[in-house]
Amino acid sequence: MQTLNSLEQLLAHIKDVQLDVKELSYDSLMKMSRFIERNNLEVDEDVTIALQYQDIITQQLSAIVEAIESTQNCLVEFKENATHEIEERLSNILQEAKEKKDRFSGKSVDADDEIEFF
Repeated sequence: MQTLNSLEQLLAHIKDVQLDVKELSYDSLMKMSRFIERNNLEVDEDVTIALQYQDIITQQLSAIVEAIESTQNCLVEFKENATHEIEERLSNILQEAKEKKDRFSGKSVDADDEIEFF
């Protein structure tokens, strides 16, 4: 489970970095747009495409963050299910061990109980 915890922490870090980059990209786009607007500049096709690229970058970063969040949710679900499955198996082993202890103790033998010999 330690490996899964490390993977979860790594994904959380990558997600945080992606969110920071997304915010920087958006801020950059807004600053350029305000500059163009404030100075009544006309933009050519290259500048228009460059501004569109900023929007595309932001959308791509959002998609990456969503993929990371989905992966994190899968890891959490896997860990919970694996933990539950392990706990269930260990509980069954304990129950079986207790039953064998009672059966093999020789203290109380019912008519229906069979004694096992080794």
